[in-house]
Amino acid sequence: MAYLLDADVFIRAKNLHYGFDFCPAFWEWLVAQNRAGNVYSVEKVADEVQAVADDLSAWAATLDDDFFLRPEATVFPALASVSAWAQGQNYTQSAVSAFLQVADYYLVAQAAASGHTVVTHEVPSASTRRIKIPDACIGLGIKCVTPYQMLRTERARFVLGTQAST
Repeated sequence: MAYLLDADVFIRAKNLHYGFDFCPAFWEWLVAQNRAGNVYSVEKVADEVQAVADDLSAWAATLDDDFFLRPEATVFPALASVSAWAQGQNYTQSAVSAFLQVADYYLVAQAAASGHTVVTHEVPSASTRRIKIPDACIGLGIKCVTPYQMLRTERARFVLGTQAST
């Protein structure tokens, strides 16, 4: 099973639990899992990540070309399906318009087209003012997990090496 990561996974990791300065293993794991065909994101997420010149955008610039997937022909029907789903719900028109303009829309459509699992920190919401990724995934039958669920499922291990005692 392959995973598609939301921008908030990268941003929160950098800002909170997996800072580049103290947990490089997380970032190395993402790269290794991408090379193994297990972890990706979408081009629109890359745009969000690279919008701010910081350690995260510098790291993203070093990734292989296939880490952030570009929409292919197989994604276009899924974009239409996700759009139709969003418009057919009880969301406000501004919520639908906003959703269709951000990376979340492309992330959900890529997952629908490829059968990937979406990874996000977002949680479902009953609000009609914003379409959350988990709500779209539930509505469209797409698996959605937290980063921690992904790490546990994939048995990620960030273990310190043995250190010589002084």
